[in-house]
Amino acid sequence: MTTSTSTPRSSKPKVLRVGKIDFAQEKWAQLAQVAEIVDCDSPNREQFFEDLKTKYSDVVSIARTFYSVEQTGRFDAELVSHFPDSVRSVSHNGAGYDQVDVEPLTARGIQLSNVTVPVEAPTADTAVYLLLSTLRNFQIGHDLAVKGQWPTAKCGGAALGHLPESQTVGILGMGGIGRAIRDRLKPFGFKKIIYYNRKQLTPELEAGADYVSYDELISQSDIICISIPLNANTRHSINKEVISKMKDGVILVNTARGAVINESELLQALKDGKIGAFGSDVFEHEPQVPQELLDLPNVVSLPHMGTHAVEAMKNMEEFVVDNILQFLTTGKVKTIVPEQYSMDIALEPLVKT
Repeated sequence: MTTSTSTPRSSKPKVLRVGKIDFAQEKWAQLAQVAEIVDCDSPNREQFFEDLKTKYSDVVSIARTFYSVEQTGRFDAELVSHFPDSVRSVSHNGAGYDQVDVEPLTARGIQLSNVTVPVEAPTADTAVYLLLSTLRNFQIGHDLAVKGQWPTAKCGGAALGHLPESQTVGILGMGGIGRAIRDRLKPFGFKKIIYYNRKQLTPELEAGADYVSYDELISQSDIICISIPLNANTRHSINKEVISKMKDGVILVNTARGAVINESELLQALKDGKIGAFGSDVFEHEPQVPQELLDLPNVVSLPHMGTHAVEAMKNMEEFVVDNILQFLTTGKVKTIVPEQYSMDIALEPLVKT
């Protein structure tokens, strides 16, 4: 499927694929019927810049994976400045797109899409696992059993946990993932589910969750599930000042991005007992995580496994192709990112259906 430089120029629109594809080969083969697919073989960022001037000089769409950042670096203003004029869309394989700077793309009229629906269920499942593990002290009990303490103490000496019936859950960010978390938590019988969003949802989308202000969510929640994107406004938005307004012993669950939380200030709050427990799939400087944080008994940690499942990965990879195909056939990607909702897009389709 890779096109060499000696291949005659194709009349099909050219799509550059950056990063490895594991499961969606059939879907990409379908796209290859209407587009020329070129795999990025640039070994590093500097060579990528050069190749964008030569063998990638006429690509119209770029697909990138989360881990391709190791090959090209972030899609920041510097990298975007090397894009040929032909580039009209970038499709990122992930819900979070903090590896891509939206502003320089928007300035050049380049659409950015992310993956939405396919990540909602697996990420929400992960949040439920982390929430129950921290609420019931399951991870602490497991660790104590491994250490051989069960024969000498009930439940290995783990402290009593709590049942959902006594707990108010606050969901910070009620997009697709936040709503999927809510739907999975409702059958457990929590005392109340509240949420904060940039704007209140319709009653149909709220589905029984109560809209509150940011300060009310922070101060009223026994458990806070973080489900907001990482950007300049949200980086370190959970910090010492915000934590001080939370209930003593609050549980934090993070399946968004690690840098939403100031990790050093989180660590101190966990050691002080202000935060009762922390369940997280993401960390500020992952895969490097302070060992002191990982070693705390009231921390349940995962190495970014939210979508680490065969079906999830396949669905995500295929969704990227759907974004590219819709762009080629309609002039607009399927799931343009919120920052570009107001962008004036009037592109002619590149492929006739």
